Amino acid sequence: MSASEDLFAAMSAPPEKVAFEPTRSAGIVRMEQFAIRTGAHYASKRNYDLGANNRSTVSALSPWIRHRLITEEEVLTQTLARYSPSTAMKFIQEVFWRGYFKGWLEQHPSVWNSYKQGVRTAQNRLHSNAELNADYIGAIEGRTGIACFDHWCRELVETGYLHNHARMWFASIWIFTLRLPWELGADFFLNHLIDGDSASNTLSWRWVGGLHTKGKTYLARQDNIAKYTDGAFKTIGQLAKTTLPLFEDDIHPVVPLEPMARQPHGDHLLLVTAEDCRPDDFIPEGASGIIGLGVPLKHGQSNQQHAFKTGAIGDALDRLGAPSNVAVTDDWATAIIAAAQAAGIKHVVTPFAPVGDVATKLAALQATLATEGITLYQHRRPYDTHTWPHATKGFFKLKKMIPTILSTLGHAHVEGP
Repeated sequence: MSASEDLFAAMSAPPEKVAFEPTRSAGIVRMEQFAIRTGAHYASKRNYDLGANNRSTVSALSPWIRHRLITEEEVLTQTLARYSPSTAMKFIQEVFWRGYFKGWLEQHPSVWNSYKQGVRTAQNRLHSNAELNADYIGAIEGRTGIACFDHWCRELVETGYLHNHARMWFASIWIFTLRLPWELGADFFLNHLIDGDSASNTLSWRWVGGLHTKGKTYLARQDNIAKYTDGAFKTIGQLAKTTLPLFEDDIHPVVPLEPMARQPHGDHLLLVTAEDCRPDDFIPEGASGIIGLGVPLKHGQSNQQHAFKTGAIGDALDRLGAPSNVAVTDDWATAIIAAAQAAGIKHVVTPFAPVGDVATKLAALQATLATEGITLYQHRRPYDTHTWPHATKGFFKLKKMIPTILSTLGHAHVEGP
């Protein structure tokens, strides 16, 4: 397809309100619907946030990709079936940003621990500082008086989604105009975004504040917001005009990626979590039982985000031919032991959980499982295995490797960006 055909098809499409249904089939429909616009249209229109009722400028696939109801590889395959890599390279690069963030955090896990501690510290400050608490409540309730910010806050709470450009503006205003702790803003996002991801969310907020790329900040500007919201918002005199980069004392050492342990052959219990809801396309066959585990709704988490996660796991179980009732519990060890014993097996296999809450939970229960003679194996996707090692510095290093990674994954004769 040519660039002109791409733009013509895109311009003739009506405004789109995307329904985020937690099923693989819904993700496939959206993926196929947007694939025609992953070329010139996306490159020229991706920065425009036209609101919740018109997502025609972006794919809005992130909720399904985040929980891997559909995968990055599938999206790339759909794209490259329609366009040459050079025509669709901007979209392809955006797909790889998620892998970059995951790979970078996997090799700097102390950043996640530091963020979690920062949230606790900031929350304690709210209890002791009435003025800060009032400003924070006003922000998360969309009562700052900054029209665009208040609109995005309500949109996030109501829909569980924001355009990426709006996320950047929001974070910048939170940090530099409202002068609120960045960790609380990141926590607000992580509890409401249905595509909320520990790596992408944490590192994006750190990037805006000047922590990820040391000293380099992102400043939300009135003219930029007006242009890319098609004149919907004017913020004259309301936004910070300068930024002072955030600073931290912590040093985050590089932790080498661990090679995956050899997977068991034959009988095993397949564990499905919200981290990867399509294990059937890469987990070795031989499951004698399947269990899906979720966690109870936590304080501050939106109902719709919790419902999406639980629904995604249930959809995976249904497609795998297992009972679709998800065990929603904090006690994963007891649930896994009971399921393994019922199936008479000693091996549990689950898709690899990158740094985040699920990874923390899996690490904590391994010792308990071992006391029952049960071994937990995590299986990493080839896409992650080939992508993460290049996420050691800035994105540019990974960007240069995209043609090689695509070729390794089976997309032959891919030219450079």
